[in-house]
Amino acid sequence: MAKILLEMKQITKTFPGVKALDNVNLKVEEGEIHALVGENGAGKSTLMNVLSGIYPYGTYEGDIIYDGEVCKFSKIKDSEEKGIVIIHQELALVPEMTIGENMYLGNERGSKYSIDWDQTYGEAEKYLKQVGLKESSHVLIKDIGVGKQQLVEIAKALAKNAKLLILDEPTASLNEEDSKALLDLMLEFKKQGMTMIIITHKLNEVSYVADKITIIRDGSTIETLDKKKDTITEERIIKGMVGRELTSRFPKREPHIGGVELEVKDWTVYHNVYAERKVVDNVSIHVCKGEVLGISGLMGAGRTELAMSIFGKSYGKNISGKLFIEGKEVKIDSVQEAIEHKIAYVTEDRKGNGLILSNPIRVNTTLANLEGVSRHGVIDKDKEIAVSEEYRKKLKTKCPSVEQNVGNLSGGNQQKVLLAKWMYAGPDVLILDEPTRGIDVGAKYEIYCIINDLVAAGKSVIMISSELPEVLGMSDRIYVMNAGKIVGELDAKEATQEKIMSHILKSGEGE
Repeated sequence: MAKILLEMKQITKTFPGVKALDNVNLKVEEGEIHALVGENGAGKSTLMNVLSGIYPYGTYEGDIIYDGEVCKFSKIKDSEEKGIVIIHQELALVPEMTIGENMYLGNERGSKYSIDWDQTYGEAEKYLKQVGLKESSHVLIKDIGVGKQQLVEIAKALAKNAKLLILDEPTASLNEEDSKALLDLMLEFKKQGMTMIIITHKLNEVSYVADKITIIRDGSTIETLDKKKDTITEERIIKGMVGRELTSRFPKREPHIGGVELEVKDWTVYHNVYAERKVVDNVSIHVCKGEVLGISGLMGAGRTELAMSIFGKSYGKNISGKLFIEGKEVKIDSVQEAIEHKIAYVTEDRKGNGLILSNPIRVNTTLANLEGVSRHGVIDKDKEIAVSEEYRKKLKTKCPSVEQNVGNLSGGNQQKVLLAKWMYAGPDVLILDEPTRGIDVGAKYEIYCIINDLVAAGKSVIMISSELPEVLGMSDRIYVMNAGKIVGELDAKEATQEKIMSHILKSGEGE
């Protein structure tokens, strides 16, 4: 029988107004990959923060037994000294520093008084090779893509002599190719005897790498499934996560598509910093009233740059082309003008650019339409509360009250607040950039229902997504982008994953 490396017994963690963990139990065997799944807000990340010492001993109830020893971690350094290393969903890297500097930040090589740079960069190269990253350790983090940054985080963990590696949504920002490479790397580490816990909402990844799966719902352990003993299906996992069966991942909708709402013609955009680089190349698209228009493509295809440039030229330089709303040409040169023309953009970066995490739900909900809750330039707090309560109920946002800071919400609930913010602005065109990134199947379904309600009311939705099943399941029509150009247009009835990828590959080498 394999050795139990980690046991978490009856872990209970309470925050003001909410019990995040309620007698949670978890056992992880040495040398296995153990998946932790559950809806947003189920308590997965909280449990791992307890394990790693982010929530120190004394702030929770229960026991952590690691490698046969009861552990009472008071800080993250304590758990790392035992070989427990966590890689968070938001990468903790400093863009202006080199790969080597990042890898040993807080874990410096040398003496108390000086850093040994030869040792730092030499060791960094060794670990980069181990994770298969062919970059010099002297390269700046800002000069490599997010997939490579993820590998730097893993190399950084290896440099801390990780015995138990915890990966929280490791592929949330990666394309399919990079995701597959990372999962294969995990399987390689497993062969070498490393133990891993993976938190992910992508159930195909769970099936691919996990030996065991522990399901958490509403802060409690539901069950642990063992691939060797149990029949594991995605349907069974989903039922455990959400407490009910989802008969379909995508809610049914009968489309009622009207006339053209927004049209972009010959739209060209140059890079914000590298002015000679064309990121959107002579693109022409349109979206109709009551239509969900999907935009698919690989990472770096120019989808976000297109969306942001349409939204009040909030990205790009030397933007040219024409923009029409209901057939009439309009000039939109700022975000404020875009909002006035009833265009909204829900960013893919909800934490960095979409929400003010230190402010309550109430404030975030009304940010894009302060006129709606103010009189003579003074905000009416009662009206602000009433509006945010209305959207909290409409979008089924889970929170103790609208006074809760957005930073304390789960990813799915943060996404709902971001949607509420732009819905309250009353747009006719809503551009959604990766609207379900990093959120669970239950919350995804609820957001899909919101999208369906919007188009049923005659609104136009442009949805950018890296998840092909999502694009296919929700769109009425799909544009395919590659290297800044539109390389294909498909009706939803004829679209398949193979056809989308075929358009990308035929148009030239994919990014």
